[in-house]
Amino acid sequence: MMTVKEAYKKCKEMLAESEIEGEAFEALCLFERVTGFDRLGIISHGDEKITDEKLNELLSLVKRRCEHEPLQYLLESWSFCGFDFCVGKGVLIPRDDTEVVVNLCVDYLKNSRGKKVIDLCTGSGAISVALEKLAGAEVTALELSDDAFKFLEKNIKLNDSKVKAVKGDVFKAYCDFEDNSIDLIVSNPPYIKSDDIQTLQAEVQQEPRLALDGGKSGYDFYEAIIKQWSSKLRHGGALAFELGENQSDYVAEIMKSQGFENIRTSLDLGGVQRAIIGTML
Repeated sequence: MMTVKEAYKKCKEMLAESEIEGEAFEALCLFERVTGFDRLGIISHGDEKITDEKLNELLSLVKRRCEHEPLQYLLESWSFCGFDFCVGKGVLIPRDDTEVVVNLCVDYLKNSRGKKVIDLCTGSGAISVALEKLAGAEVTALELSDDAFKFLEKNIKLNDSKVKAVKGDVFKAYCDFEDNSIDLIVSNPPYIKSDDIQTLQAEVQQEPRLALDGGKSGYDFYEAIIKQWSSKLRHGGALAFELGENQSDYVAEIMKSQGFENIRTSLDLGGVQRAIIGTML
């Protein structure tokens, strides 16, 4: 039987051999998921034996990670804006970059008379729940994928949220909403060019293509949302998006052509223009 310390070391070595970056952090995450021991727990219980059952479960997860299954799917949970979200195969993983969009939206809602929000292509519901909790917004979350919708419903319950989950296709569902009825439309849409998906990191390619593929140009969803959903905004209402690299100029141009003003972007930690917001005057 291995000791706790030896088992942790083995996990780290396996991840390193498979060239998984940040192997110490990832080994720790997986170790805590199986044993409940964090860094301090490993130190204080280091010489205790780990049961064969726990060791087998742990090594099974590590092997899957070595095959580039996303860490977040193995942990079945990930944090976003300070809230926990269930994640797994079939739903996009919430990322820190998306918090930039949430921050722009929270700033807008602080000064908005109304707080009626719709989150298009919501996925796990990360943006929706964050805006409901942080800004007291009345949020409707729209999602097409059956798999992602299950996670959305779980995450609303998990966070004791009042977000309203709606199953629907962003290219058609605009017909179901009244004009001049929404204060903020937000979306982290699929924005990767179809031909670029095969070049993405192995882990990202295991996320649902439906949540990644933005069409040949990468702009299919931006164009459709701006053209079909803008009339749903009230006077002074806002539209906000997450952006891919080098997409801000084109998205800003389409927004201007549809009557949006006060358009501004926000950078992520990597210096990429990751979010955009504009108001319909």
